[in-house]
Amino acid sequence: MSKFYARRRVSILAALTGLIASVALFNSPTASAALPTPVSAATARTYLASLTVATEDRTGYSRDLFPHWITQSGTCNTREVVLKRDGTNVVQDSACAATSGSWYSPYDGATWTAASDVDIDHLVPLAEAWDSGADSWTTSRRQAFANDLTRPQLIAVTDNVNQAKGDQDPATWMPSRTAYRCTYVRAWVQVKYYYGLSVDSAEKSALTSYLSSC
Repeated sequence: MSKFYARRRVSILAALTGLIASVALFNSPTASAALPTPVSAATARTYLASLTVATEDRTGYSRDLFPHWITQSGTCNTREVVLKRDGTNVVQDSACAATSGSWYSPYDGATWTAASDVDIDHLVPLAEAWDSGADSWTTSRRQAFANDLTRPQLIAVTDNVNQAKGDQDPATWMPSRTAYRCTYVRAWVQVKYYYGLSVDSAEKSALTSYLSSC
């Protein structure tokens, strides 16, 4: 092989290596990370069948009973960790506050470039958890629930959409983006099952209906 063709071959290999690296960068988990993947629809249906059906009781509820946005590491609290996880090209300052980036809200399909336009939703709301059995938990367990980064319980979404959802369950509120509803109910059932929470009859009926089409 001549020196010319040898050099050309090296150049082509270098270019291909660079292209592959670029593709890997755009497809890296950090670029698309979001809600932990919930259980399958089949597993969710099995979980749902095992949940206790009970009437909800709001007596004594206070959001302060669920210590939330605790420090996760360094200066970063739970909200800031989820903003980083769910966003794209998120830049944080020394206090861990997001100073730039973009966030896609799977509930409504909107994209935001200011962290102030994004809320971190407790997929199973704190009040809903209280109504469903968390009233008997210890404070440490309620804290774990309110800051759970392992289960599909925390997700960055449009702030006013989160506020409109409030403490509603799937019998009265679902994401407007229908493509996300299967993911939403699978996550809902997984969280309730993991924490041993009950469902009310209307909630179970709605979950059953949505899961049947997943």
